[in-house]
Amino acid sequence: MTTETQKPQRVDGTLTSIGQKKPRIDGTLKLTGGADYAADRNLPNQTWGYPVSSTIAKGRLVALELDEALAMPGVLDIFHHDNFDKLSRSPNDFAAANKVGESRLPFEDNEIYYHGQYIALVVADTFEHARAAARKVRAQYEKSDDQLTDILALDSGQGDLPGEDVPGDASSRGDADSAFESASIQLDQRYSIAHENHSVMEMHASVAQWENDMLTVYESSQGVVFQRNALAKIFGIPQEKVTVISHFIGSGFGSKLFMWPHAVMTSVAARRLGRPVKTVVPRELEYLNTGYRPTSLQRVRLGADDSGKLLSIHHDGCNETSPAGLHDDTVSGATPSMYDCDNVAVTNRLVTVNKGAPTSMRAPGEASGAFALETALDELAVKLEMDPLELRKKNFAEKDPAADLPWSSNHLKECWDNAAQRFGWNKRNPTPGAMKDGDEIIGYGMATQSWEAMRQHCSARFGFRDDGTLLVACGTQDIGTGTYTIVAQTASEMTGVPIEMIDVRLGDSSLPSGPLSGGSFATATVLPAVSAAMKEALAELKTLATAEGGVFENVDQDSITLRDGRLVSGDNSIEIAELLRQNRIGLVDGEASTKPGDEQDQYSFRSFGAVFVEVRWDPGISRLRVARVCSTIDIGRAINPLTATNQVEGSIVMGMGMGLFEQIEYDAHGYPYNNSLADYVVPVNADMPQIEVELLDYPDYLRNEFGARGVGEVGLTGVAAAISNAVYNATGKRIRDMPISIEKLLAS
Repeated sequence: MTTETQKPQRVDGTLTSIGQKKPRIDGTLKLTGGADYAADRNLPNQTWGYPVSSTIAKGRLVALELDEALAMPGVLDIFHHDNFDKLSRSPNDFAAANKVGESRLPFEDNEIYYHGQYIALVVADTFEHARAAARKVRAQYEKSDDQLTDILALDSGQGDLPGEDVPGDASSRGDADSAFESASIQLDQRYSIAHENHSVMEMHASVAQWENDMLTVYESSQGVVFQRNALAKIFGIPQEKVTVISHFIGSGFGSKLFMWPHAVMTSVAARRLGRPVKTVVPRELEYLNTGYRPTSLQRVRLGADDSGKLLSIHHDGCNETSPAGLHDDTVSGATPSMYDCDNVAVTNRLVTVNKGAPTSMRAPGEASGAFALETALDELAVKLEMDPLELRKKNFAEKDPAADLPWSSNHLKECWDNAAQRFGWNKRNPTPGAMKDGDEIIGYGMATQSWEAMRQHCSARFGFRDDGTLLVACGTQDIGTGTYTIVAQTASEMTGVPIEMIDVRLGDSSLPSGPLSGGSFATATVLPAVSAAMKEALAELKTLATAEGGVFENVDQDSITLRDGRLVSGDNSIEIAELLRQNRIGLVDGEASTKPGDEQDQYSFRSFGAVFVEVRWDPGISRLRVARVCSTIDIGRAINPLTATNQVEGSIVMGMGMGLFEQIEYDAHGYPYNNSLADYVVPVNADMPQIEVELLDYPDYLRNEFGARGVGEVGLTGVAAAISNAVYNATGKRIRDMPISIEKLLAS
């Protein structure tokens, strides 16, 4: 079911900015070095922090030998369990709602939970002095040898998955057990995803400064308002006494959604020393202390009749968590909504391992879950001797079967057909190894893509200035996805003021409260608040213009419209800037808050897509490569198709990482021996295939007045499965454990 109503934003019914490919308004700043990132910030009288980390994975810190380090040049102090402020833990309402537990405070006790855990922070007058002194700190431990870093080692390979059930994660409809047992076609397989790291370009950094009892933190953060709230609770001070600033971010992928211990350590050190402190987390410690996509193990059981109609779906998930911070990835969470099936049961379990706390990583849960479900569907199609695309079409869900609600908008069928046609799916030979080009064997694979289309509460400020420019402000942030640009496009669309005359302010917690930049909900959340704030400011302008002696004196305010930076009523009009100058007013602004409404209970909101992949396998030299990727995505209206397409392209590259490259590896002692960009393998330029992305344009006005849903996550889901399915088509070997390495192909 699809419900759409055209609601053009312009008076004349045209769209001149929204929906257009616009270059990023912050591009020049980034290219010329004018964009201020957290680690670029240097304050007067600043000092430097450098962490000292544990060299064991489990045990207890018995003592620290600090004399040699304290005697090093420039050292001001060393902070640790016995030299640290007593703080309060910070419950996070958003985190709790998303099954993320509170993390332990730095130096909270002397227990060691994972290799790389912070045990001290050296602060010195320069970065070099701090780093040199940190290397002189010596630690004594009581070591435990029963650490666990691999949940796959606990799996028997049969029956239930290891771990503890998570209350609230299990759901069911119908009788999946009976339906599975009676199905003529059955599939029961296990799948796993390796531990993946975010590998962001900009490393995590905090610069903390106290002025009397006011704390300012310059942070690389995907949630300045949430970090402000957390710091206020930790230090026991009012929120208005904390400011977190993150104007520009060199990507985060989820690793910068929530605050990590280095920010608290740095803030304590700055308060104790009475001087600003900057801490930049070294890359090797980033891989251990700023989250990761947790290893997951999944079991999928599918039952179908001979025609391919799904009769039963079981999807059981298990992911690792940490004693340093609970994280539930809920890999099976989306499965009940994906396909039309009367009998569905999903569960999720957790296993505590001796690693740092996992966290959200692009398309958390669903990216991992989609790999298992979409690979299982491919295997079912093989059993049925049926085209994998036709199997999915046969089980298309006309409404959300989990919520029993109509879709706000669903064009998955068109995504399937569009991507299949562009890819040339009709040329696929289902016989493994049958398609060849010289020495290379060609494989085709496909998968469905999906991500929940969410929206949150948001506030924004909108101002008209007497020089003709606009001011738009919101306490959200741009993590490199183009938020600055789409906010400017929206303001331009509503007012007719050119984009180059719009001043967008983001990344400051003192601005009106905005959302996290994660979950693909920033666009759908922020733009309605910007619109509402503009209308508040416009109402003030109308009042000013219709006042006694005003240009529209005695004119009904409802007859006044805003067009191209002018107030217009009949044949009369005035530039807003001129109106302000006439009244000697420099700025008229409005502030407003918006949130989802009753539509949440009336419709199900989800974005869909289809991804098709061609791989090539040269058995003579054991070379596997992705040659082509073709994806069609339905995200409602793309506010900026240029940046939106770029988001999907980046997602596809991350999907290649999951499918072929990325895996943190631990030795028997819990030591991660590839925790650096030199050793942690990610896709690089030489691995890039031909990538073709097409965005459908069906505005979803039930989600918001702009018809926009998020795009950051949906493009990643299904990519690893499509790669795995293509590898099977090329080689006849089914690799169910990501990533697909050459060793696995040769051994299988």
